[in-house]
Amino acid sequence: MMLLYNIGIKLYSFFVLVASLFNNKAKLWVQGRKNIAFIRVEGSIWFHFASLGEFEQGRPILEAMRNLHPTKKIVVTFFSPSGYEIRKNTSLADYVYYLPLDTPGNARRFIDAINPEMAVFTKYEYWYHFFNETRKRHIPLYIVSGIFRPGQVFFKWYGGFNRRILKLVSHFFVQDEASKQLLQGIDITNATVSGDTRFDRVWANAQNPKTLPLIEEFKNGQKLFIAGSTWPQDEALLAKLVTDYPDWKFIFAPHEIPEEKVNTLMNLLPEGTAIRFSDLAKVKGERLKSKGEASAMNHEPSTVNYLNLQSLIIDNIGMLSSLYAYGDIAYIGGGFGVGIHNTLEAAAFGLPVIFGPNYQKFNEAKELIKLKAGFSINNEAELKGIVETLVNDEGFYSFTRKKILGYVEENVGATEAIMSFIDK
Repeated sequence: MMLLYNIGIKLYSFFVLVASLFNNKAKLWVQGRKNIAFIRVEGSIWFHFASLGEFEQGRPILEAMRNLHPTKKIVVTFFSPSGYEIRKNTSLADYVYYLPLDTPGNARRFIDAINPEMAVFTKYEYWYHFFNETRKRHIPLYIVSGIFRPGQVFFKWYGGFNRRILKLVSHFFVQDEASKQLLQGIDITNATVSGDTRFDRVWANAQNPKTLPLIEEFKNGQKLFIAGSTWPQDEALLAKLVTDYPDWKFIFAPHEIPEEKVNTLMNLLPEGTAIRFSDLAKVKGERLKSKGEASAMNHEPSTVNYLNLQSLIIDNIGMLSSLYAYGDIAYIGGGFGVGIHNTLEAAAFGLPVIFGPNYQKFNEAKELIKLKAGFSINNEAELKGIVETLVNDEGFYSFTRKKILGYVEENVGATEAIMSFIDK
């Protein structure tokens, strides 16, 4: 199996190299790993995140470790460009790198350079050679906010090699009892149910929300529907709500913001009713300093009375978690594709959350549905039905807000539980 694993790693690298010829994300993945010069550190704390979502999930642990050990060097690695490119300059780390390909030589060289005193991986990503190198050097390796499901390869008859990887972990901090029981079923007992650190992150964000004057002015005292991390399938359904609720404002924050996709969304909305955030900033004489700023204008900004516009499209990365502070109802995208995005950011502000049918891998979505504070829809009719109820039934809406806020608050505390264990 080791031979097959090593061959699989090489094949994955080859296919990404081929994809990099026509895919920008793959190109960044390849270029980011070329000739990485690791700075030698005499003792560090190593955090690894698959992507941006895992960074935000593990951020409370990262912040707590930075505060507790301000003189320690912190090294952060990412697997995906969507994490590295956005957080490569984070002040929470001293060094930020792409994680090298998981080979024995790369693992030795990387760990020789950063000399970690401990390693913290968030949620998932299990790399045999990196894990094995930490074990050989007696470096504690922790998985935080881990979650396991029966269908994963670890629990299949043919998953022996994958179980070997899990057994290299010093301790698992899992989100729920079901995950702990699954690990015990394969003779892994070094696990603690600590909950999900995302609750700590979103709760802290909701207690001190970032002020966004342009959003407040755009809302102009009206009710606001926020569609976060949307994909084209989501947007095709949501665009029809804009016409149905002319007294509401709408904000769309697409998951991907290349020019052509933003233009497609603009064309879905009623003509003359929408504006991009970058254009709105120009209207106000503010320059949006973001790589996501649109380069083209469809109109002269000085002529736009933006207070009369109904929809705003966010064409930058990084605002969404703060937008929810101004919302009344949220729709979370991805449920008509590989899976929904972060519902907890909206839930922490008490917003009822609506999402598509593919949510089964997300405990919080299932819990919100049980509480009748989250709503899964399969089609346009179901979307219109739940929105109509939330808009017109004040009692139901208030009940939903109370339930969702209580749910988030009850689940805060994973960071404290984890830190009290690993800092020993």
